[in-house]
Amino acid sequence: MSTQTQPNNAAPPCAGPDFDPRQPSLVLPDGACDCHAHVIGPSTRYPLSADRVYTPVDCLPEDYEHMRSRTGLQRAVLVQPSIYGTDNSLLLDTLARYPQALRGVAVASTEVTYDELLSWHQAGVRGLRINLVDRHDAGGALPMGLLQSLAARVAPLGWHLELLAHVDAYPDELMNLQNLPVPIVFGHFGYPSVGRGVDDRGFQALLRLISMGRTWVKLTGPYRLTRDALPYPSCDALAQALLKAAPERLVWGSDWPHVMLRGVMPNDADLVDLIARWLPTPAQRQQILVENPTVLYDFDV
Repeated sequence: MSTQTQPNNAAPPCAGPDFDPRQPSLVLPDGACDCHAHVIGPSTRYPLSADRVYTPVDCLPEDYEHMRSRTGLQRAVLVQPSIYGTDNSLLLDTLARYPQALRGVAVASTEVTYDELLSWHQAGVRGLRINLVDRHDAGGALPMGLLQSLAARVAPLGWHLELLAHVDAYPDELMNLQNLPVPIVFGHFGYPSVGRGVDDRGFQALLRLISMGRTWVKLTGPYRLTRDALPYPSCDALAQALLKAAPERLVWGSDWPHVMLRGVMPNDADLVDLIARWLPTPAQRQQILVENPTVLYDFDV
């Protein structure tokens, strides 16, 4: 059942992206994948959840396709944003428009049926997202009961669970995720809170977890982790530590359209050029932009 209502004007508005990005200086390898992006709207067709914590502008699938074409990103993974709750209609409709180029990460309740999940799989969904941050009741312990229930449902499909969570909030709980029957993917470098660095206990736990072989991390949203301006230099050490720990389980994403951004809105060309800063060799870029996403999101080779 849909959780949607007409837009709630009490949720604060956020700025849109640069809808006409420059071309980046970095030439991406053939098959490069943006592993974290969202599409939004039109709001007249896809109403927003009353429980949302922000109100975005329309950032349409064709707007995102324009960004991809300008920056050289040939594949992408669309992630269900919190503003739509468990109504994945826009996600599924967009996957149907670009079936070869796109995969999806949906949001579901524990009441989702296997038949629903199977239909989503056929549409291109390869994971479920659990958002522990962008919600009114954020905080508390890791919801292991919820994670276990959803993991059991998607394991037969070969999916993963994606967590949006601040790893520094769970330094003593992260290792419990190793017991789940599916891989776990963390967004935004593990989303350490602003001011937390490589030595933080939660980030160190994340490094241990990814070294064990079943956890992945997205190099996304650096502007969410720091008060630095571009090129977000305080994120360099996080990227280097993750690259050293498990380069075979890292992916990169644009985080388009950069919702809830409190700093200066970056041009997506600048974000693509950051890849060369974090992944200085062609071999690293080939692995993390092409090879790893092909495995994690089941793209055709």
